[in-house]
Amino acid sequence: MRTNLTYILLIISLFCFQLSIAQNIEKASVSQQKPETQRALNISKDTLINLKKESQLNIKRDSIANDSIKPKEVIDGIITHNAKDYTIQNAKNKTVTLYNEAQVIYTDIDLKAGIILLDYKNNTVSAKGIKDSLGYHQRPVFKQSGQESEQDSILFNFKTKKALVYGVKTDQNGIITYAKKTKRVNDSTIYMRQLRFTTSKKKIPDYYIQTNKAKLVPGKKIIIGGSNLVIADVPTPVFLPFAYFPMTDKRTSGFLIPSWGDSNSQGFFLQNGGYYFALSDYFDLSLLGDIYTNGSWGLRADSNYYVRYKFSGSFSTRFENIIQGIRGLSNYNKSSNFNIRWSHSQDTKSSPNSRFTASVDLGSSTYYRQSLNELNSSQFLTNTLNSSISYYKKFVGTPFNMNVTATHSQNTNTKAITMTLPSLQLNMDRIYPFTGKGGVKNNPIQKMGLNYSMQGDYRISTTDDEFFTSKMFKTAKKGIQHNLSTSTNLKAFKYFTLSPNVSYKDIWYFDKINKSYDPNATNSEGNLGAVVNDTISGFNRFHEYNFGVSLSTNIYGTFNFKKGRLKAIRHTIRPTISYGYRPNFAENYNLQTQQNADPNDLLTYSPFEGGIYGVPGSGVSNSINISVNNVLEAKVAPKDPDSDEEDKKITLLNNLNFSTSYDITKDSLRWSPLSANAGTRLFKDKLALNVNARFNPYQIDSKGNNINKFNSNILRLTNVGVTANYSLSSQDFEKKKKGEKDTSKKSGNGAQNTPDVFGQNTPATNDFSTNSENKTKETELYKAKIPWKLNLAYAMNYTNDGLASNVATNSLMFSGDVELSPKWKVGFSSGYDIKDNAFTYTRLSFSRDLDSWRLNFNWTPFGINSSYNFFIGVKSSVLSDLKWDKNKPPDRVLF
Repeated sequence: MRTNLTYILLIISLFCFQLSIAQNIEKASVSQQKPETQRALNISKDTLINLKKESQLNIKRDSIANDSIKPKEVIDGIITHNAKDYTIQNAKNKTVTLYNEAQVIYTDIDLKAGIILLDYKNNTVSAKGIKDSLGYHQRPVFKQSGQESEQDSILFNFKTKKALVYGVKTDQNGIITYAKKTKRVNDSTIYMRQLRFTTSKKKIPDYYIQTNKAKLVPGKKIIIGGSNLVIADVPTPVFLPFAYFPMTDKRTSGFLIPSWGDSNSQGFFLQNGGYYFALSDYFDLSLLGDIYTNGSWGLRADSNYYVRYKFSGSFSTRFENIIQGIRGLSNYNKSSNFNIRWSHSQDTKSSPNSRFTASVDLGSSTYYRQSLNELNSSQFLTNTLNSSISYYKKFVGTPFNMNVTATHSQNTNTKAITMTLPSLQLNMDRIYPFTGKGGVKNNPIQKMGLNYSMQGDYRISTTDDEFFTSKMFKTAKKGIQHNLSTSTNLKAFKYFTLSPNVSYKDIWYFDKINKSYDPNATNSEGNLGAVVNDTISGFNRFHEYNFGVSLSTNIYGTFNFKKGRLKAIRHTIRPTISYGYRPNFAENYNLQTQQNADPNDLLTYSPFEGGIYGVPGSGVSNSINISVNNVLEAKVAPKDPDSDEEDKKITLLNNLNFSTSYDITKDSLRWSPLSANAGTRLFKDKLALNVNARFNPYQIDSKGNNINKFNSNILRLTNVGVTANYSLSSQDFEKKKKGEKDTSKKSGNGAQNTPDVFGQNTPATNDFSTNSENKTKETELYKAKIPWKLNLAYAMNYTNDGLASNVATNSLMFSGDVELSPKWKVGFSSGYDIKDNAFTYTRLSFSRDLDSWRLNFNWTPFGINSSYNFFIGVKSSVLSDLKWDKNKPPDRVLF
C-alpha cells in the first residue's frame, strides 16, 4: 500500500438514501413496526391514498409536458424501521419521528441514531443523538457495504440534494477522518471545514494531520489547503501549503519519498527515492534510485505480481556504480555491481499435475559485500549464490513425470559460476511388471521393481568477467544419461532380508577429446613439446553396469526395571552387510598417445575426460560394505501413579551409526576408514547434539602416508566434529495451566528448528511499516513480565593427520531478544570464536511500539559492516511515507 490520503472517507452515499426513506414511508404495507406502535398511529387508508395522489400531481406539475421519459423510480427495496421507545407518524405535518435506538434499514444501508426525523413535506431527513445527564450519546452511525461513518448530526434535503453534516467520523482502510462541518452543495462537490486525518484508533488520537478547509469531488479527488502534522495535540513544524490527492479504492501511482543519511566514504546521500506504478490489479512496479555526493549512484526496479488461485511472485533488479576516494589520488577506485532476484510460486490447486517455481539470486560476486543500500546478513556471511527455475509435469495415466530446470551456482570467493541451461529429467515411477493378479506380490519375482530415469544437461562453467557474454557458451558441455535399475527382496534364514539389485547406466556425449603430441607446442614448464587437446564434435557413448546384494536384519533388546519411574529401555540394532561388483569398463574406451619426444613413452587417457557425467569406471570394483545403526529408547511412567496418563516414550539416542568397507581387489590397505556419527536430543528436545568422527585403522609413515600395518590400538582418530543447538525462553519456566499443552515446538523454540543466530536482514533504508502489525499491546499493571528468548549454536571441528593435530573451528554463536516491557523489545545476535579469541559478526536491535507508530534502531557496532539505521514512522501502510529514518551504511571495501 502506498501513502495516499485518497482513502480518506466521507461517506457521501449517506445523503442519497434518505430520499428513498421519505418516499417509501408511504408504502406502509411493507413497513415493519411494533404491533403496539401501529395501533397507536391508527392511520386511515384514505389519508395514504390522498398523500399518494398529491405526490403524483407534484411530479406531473414539475415535469416537462412533452417529455416522454418517465421519472425514475427511486424506491427499489423494502424499508425497515423501528425504535426502542416510540415511532410517531404525523400525517398532517408529513413527518415520521423515531426515538431511542432508532434504526432504518434500506437495501444495504443501515442508519442508527438516537433520534431520526423524516420530513417529506420539506423534503428533509435529519438524525442526531440524545443528550441527557450522561452526555451526548447514540450519535448517528451509518453503514453501507461494510463501510461505516459516525457523526454528531446530519441534515439532508433530498430535493435539492444539499446537506449539512456536523462532527463526522469515518474509517476506511485504516484511515480515520474527523470533520467538524461538511457541506454538500450538489452531487459532485462537497466542502469540509476543520478536518483531521489519522490512523490512531484511540479516542484521543496519538497524532493527526490537521487542515482548515478541503474540497471533495466524490470518487475523483480531494484538494486541501494548508495542513499541519500534530502529535499528542501538539502542532509540529511540519507544514504543507496545499495538497491534491486522487481518490480511488484501488492502488494508485505516486512518488516515493527518499531517505537520507551520510557515509564516510560516499558522503551525504538520498536513497530509495523514485516512483511507484500501480499498473493493474495483478502487478505493480517501483523504480528507485540512489545518489551520493561523491558521484556514486544506484538504480533499482521492484515488481510484485499476484493472480488469485494461480500464482504469485516478485522480481527485483539492482545496479550500483560505486566510487571510492577522490579522482586523481592514489586511493581512487571505481567499480560496479548488480543483482537479479526472482521468486515465483504456483498455487497447488491451479494445476495439480504441473508446477512452475523459481528462486533466482544471481549477480556480481561482490554485491552483498559492497552494496551501499542493502545489508543481507546471511548472504554476507556465506560465499555462495544459488538459483533454480523448474517446471514439473506429471503425465496422468502413466508412471512418467518430467522436470525441466535451469540452475545457477556461484562461489563469491573464487568467482566461479556453474549453470545448467537447461537440465531435463524424465523419471518413471517404480513399476512391478511381474506382479500376480490383483497386484499380489508374494514371491521375489513378483516383488521385483523396475526404475528408469533419463537426464540431459547443457552445463556452462564461467567466471564473473565472462558472465552474460558469448564466451561463456564456448566451453559449454552437454550430455544425456540413462539409468535403469531393478531390485527385489526375500526372506533368508527366517530373520534376515536379502535384497539383490542390478543397475545399468548408458551415457551419451556430443563431443570427445583427442590428445596428440605437438613438438612445437609449449608445455607448462615453458619447454617445447607438449600434449594438446582437440575437441571433436559428434555422437559418442559408453555404458556401465553393476550388481550387488545386501543382507539386513533388526535386533531388539529390552531391559525392564521394577523400581522407579523408568519402566524399560529398548535397544534396536540394524546391521547391514552388502556386496557390490562392477567390471573394468575403462579398458574398452581408453586411448594412448605419445607424451614426449620418446615415441615409446605413451600416455593413456579417456576420450570422455571432462564430461559432465564422468568417464568409464577404471579398474574392477569388488567391495563389501558394512554398517550398523543403533537406536536407544526408554519408557517412563507418569509422575502421578494414580493418573490416567499413559507411559511416555523417550528417545535417548536418535542414532549411533558405524560404517566401513573392504575392497577385495586391492592387495593392501583394503579397509576404508571407519565413520561414526551419533545424535540425540536432551532437555525436552530443546538441545540437539550431533557428533561425527572418522577413524583410520592403518599406521602412517614419516610423510603421513598410510602403510599396510594396523595401528596397535586398532583405530586412530583422524577427525571429530561436534554441533549443538539449544533454544531457551521464558515460557520454559512458566507453570503450565492444567490441560494446557506445550506449544514451544510449534512456535519454533524447540531445538529441531535451527536458531536464527545471524539475525534478520536489514536494508540500509528499511521500511519497517510494511512488516509491522497494526496492533496495540496492552500492559497489565503490577503484573509485569519480561519475556525473553535465547538461541545458542556451538560448532567444533578437530583434525589429526598423525603428524599434527589442529582445531579447525571452535565457535559459539548466540542470538535472542528481551521484551523489557510489552512495548519495548531488545534483540541481539553475535558469537565468540574460541579459537581466535574474538567476537564474530554482532548486531543489536531496539524497537518501541508507539501504538500507531513504531520506532526501530539497528546497530552493528564493530567490524567491516559497522553501521546503524534509525527509523520512526506510522505503522499503517496507508501512511507509510509519514516517517523519518536516518542511517549510516557500512564503509564498503572494493578490493
